[in-house]
Amino acid sequence: MTAPAYTESTNWREANQHYLMQAIALVREVLERQAGRDTGTQGENLKLDFPYPSLPAPALEQLCTIFGLSSFERDVLLLCAGMELDASFPALCAAAQGDSQRTYPTFSLALATSSTPQWKALMPASPLRRWRMIEVGTGSALTLSPLRIDERILHHLTGLQYLDERLAAIIEPLPKSGELVSSHQRLAEQLAATWSQASGISGLPLVQLCGEETASKRAITSAACELVGLKLNVINGVAIPLNFSELNQLKQLWEREYWLRASALLLDCDELDLSDAVRENAIAQLSESISSPLILTSRERRRSRLRPLITFDVQPPSTNEQRMLWQSTLGAATSSLNGQVETLVSHFNLSAPTIHAICTEALGRQAHEALSIDSSLSTQHGLPPATPTELSTILWDTCRSQSRPRLNDLAQHIESSAVWDDLVLPERERQVLRDIAAHVRQRAKVYEGWGFAGKSGRGLGISALFAGASGTGKTMAADVLARELRLDLYRIDLSSVVSKYIGETEKNLRRVFDAAEAGGAILLFDEADALFGKRSDVKDSHDRYANMEVSYLLQRMEAYRGLAILTTNLKDALDTAFLRRIRFIVRFPFPDASQRAEIWQRIFPSQTPTEDLDVKKLAKLNVAGGNIRNIALNAAFFAADAGEPVGMKHLLQAAQSEYVKLERPLTDAEVKGWV
Repeated sequence: MTAPAYTESTNWREANQHYLMQAIALVREVLERQAGRDTGTQGENLKLDFPYPSLPAPALEQLCTIFGLSSFERDVLLLCAGMELDASFPALCAAAQGDSQRTYPTFSLALATSSTPQWKALMPASPLRRWRMIEVGTGSALTLSPLRIDERILHHLTGLQYLDERLAAIIEPLPKSGELVSSHQRLAEQLAATWSQASGISGLPLVQLCGEETASKRAITSAACELVGLKLNVINGVAIPLNFSELNQLKQLWEREYWLRASALLLDCDELDLSDAVRENAIAQLSESISSPLILTSRERRRSRLRPLITFDVQPPSTNEQRMLWQSTLGAATSSLNGQVETLVSHFNLSAPTIHAICTEALGRQAHEALSIDSSLSTQHGLPPATPTELSTILWDTCRSQSRPRLNDLAQHIESSAVWDDLVLPERERQVLRDIAAHVRQRAKVYEGWGFAGKSGRGLGISALFAGASGTGKTMAADVLARELRLDLYRIDLSSVVSKYIGETEKNLRRVFDAAEAGGAILLFDEADALFGKRSDVKDSHDRYANMEVSYLLQRMEAYRGLAILTTNLKDALDTAFLRRIRFIVRFPFPDASQRAEIWQRIFPSQTPTEDLDVKKLAKLNVAGGNIRNIALNAAFFAADAGEPVGMKHLLQAAQSEYVKLERPLTDAEVKGWV
């Protein structure tokens, strides 16, 4: 069997295929001799080599080296491979075993035909069976049972690589990472160095990447794998089997895949419910026992019981890195933004993949609008040309939408619709609100451009306390600020965040702030009294942990990039030490008669039909703005149901209903002369 005269440019797959078929031909000759057939081949001619030094070794030899197969185990593997690749093997197997029914390989046949029979190769711990290279069928005895080569191993021998179909349902390959920011590139290099240094020691450590940046963690892992020549695949924690036998099969198949394709596995636990003890135990078993490179990603640190654990905290790109990302991705379009990049960087804390996606979407949308406008001009002569949406506006809106989804699961999103004219407040309080808006707008210039952030990283968050009775306009004021600043507004009910279980309140608050960091949203913490009452002396552990909860929230508010607003009905009940750490305090007084008249004047939309409404009489109702809105809305429903414009009689009916809810009597002085 002379090898073809391949050149130096010979395709490895062709050479590998030729080598494999040569090896199978040698096994076929042995079977023919065992069957008593004269092959005319001398034993000394039964040799095999691979005379292509410029090409990698054949897959068969690589497999034997990687898994430490003995010559007998190699013979068994080739015997099974021949059944799939050589049509003469079934008849030869039957003839060699002297049984026309045994048209398949068996351990008995392999032991009889091999020059180096080895009984221990039949054991479950042997490489052939441990790594599931062959499947042992049902038979009257182990040595007489049918043997079949595993399909993944068969294709590997022929030079074809793919992910085992039993793994492909739950594991998927991750593409190569793009260019990383410098801080993330350093993490990737540290991770690669960790693997390189540990490979020669006792075993690879479990690597854990913690933080909120899911996309960045994947990109860092992908870059690290490229540095050490590993392919990267990912499995979601929810796909981990809970049954022990299925979990063990996953472990064995994946570790085999690691050796076949030099692959690392990323176990994504970012969205897992840590209270699911069964799943957490399955993840712990897998991560503790698997010996191949494993990277576990999670938002919070996990502990490892047995396996060495190395943890890397992944932070979002720095302000300067994000600025450079925006500029490099937008390219020439940056010059037309008139400093808008600085505004984007100051309000949004985004990962590199997110910034790339936003720029691609924004530039594509602008190009599409420009094309649509050109088409419109060519078909609609005489009309004024449409104005394309400014790129800065598209970028801003896209940033908001990209950073929105995670907060939607933790807080109530409030659509901003109120404007300054809707807010009825004394001028002093209105000015404080304008000051808040100015601080949010100019924080990039003051902190970064004018250097205040370099003095100290503390106290850079913008916080405000809105104090006043229910219905006096606290939520509306937050709504006005959100609309003015074009930011999302999220309401968090602190009474639902506070937990009686130690540590749970901080965990809930951390989830809210971490989710909000990306988008610079306005956080409205309602019912602050639930957490921020006067802090008592520490008399027991509960007092100590209650104070720790307050301190934790203050710390997060001071570090938060966006605007955090607290509302309270009882300002005097708050601790003065707490109040000193709030930058703005806005008092919402109960409206007097003139302010109530102003509210009534604006309460009905212009489309609402009204008839003979007397604002001065309505202002005698001694209620706050929130109650006024309820009365106006209910009156509108009463009038609509009667098929009439909204009149004083409908408002009287609605006022009576509202006062019942307030458990207050509606006095004659308040409604005198209404009807």
